[in-house]
Amino acid sequence: MHVKTQGLVLRETNYKEADKILTVLTREGGKRTVKARGCRRKNSPLAASAQLLAWSDMTLFAYRDRLTLNEAEALELFWGVRADVEKLALASYFAEVTEAVAEEGRPDPALLSLALNSLYALDKLQRPLPLVKAAFELKLLCVAGYEPLLDACAVCGRANPQEPRLDLAEGVLHCAACGLGDGGSRSLDAASLAAMRHVVYGDPKRLFSFALEEAALGRMAAACEDFLLKQLDRGFATLDFYRRLTAYGA
Repeated sequence: MHVKTQGLVLRETNYKEADKILTVLTREGGKRTVKARGCRRKNSPLAASAQLLAWSDMTLFAYRDRLTLNEAEALELFWGVRADVEKLALASYFAEVTEAVAEEGRPDPALLSLALNSLYALDKLQRPLPLVKAAFELKLLCVAGYEPLLDACAVCGRANPQEPRLDLAEGVLHCAACGLGDGGSRSLDAASLAAMRHVVYGDPKRLFSFALEEAALGRMAAACEDFLLKQLDRGFATLDFYRRLTAYGA
């Protein structure tokens, strides 16, 4: 049976002499494992679509529980990302995290939209990379069911907590003086908290439409990364590489 869909390649693994095994986030079928036969041969019509971060129209052949890429036409390859090593490293991290939270065979339009919009932001929007990274991490947790409660202090109920902090284990806001549990927390300020509320509660189409001074952006970036790692309870090799890359370039 042939299945027509659109898909974003989240991972590519060379297989045999000329094939690849792809992890693809498809529009209708969610995360799927797809074999791309002969895509590594010179002049293969599948080559462009069978690479990491390619967004394509795809025709898949389904046989039993296996999918094979029969035809593909690349719709977006995000050339601005591929031309910049830091952007490519960050985009690869986005792909690895997306793969980690996506469920095999379950359509997830919100997750797919977030991944594509985040790649577009890296490619076209000229926004600071730490801003795009923090917004992606926080929104991805919301989409995956780990949305933090940022409306008020979880202890005293104050809408604008004094010296606000995000509890990483509980995913709630609290005043520094109130304290909460022993799961660790990250300090925020009024500006970084407002930006995080924009990401969590605002229009997804305006996800990256905010600006922060360097100090506030640093607080938001640290809180969002640590919150994601705590909630997903794992590390990411692509994040480690991105950290090394940015540290080297600093």
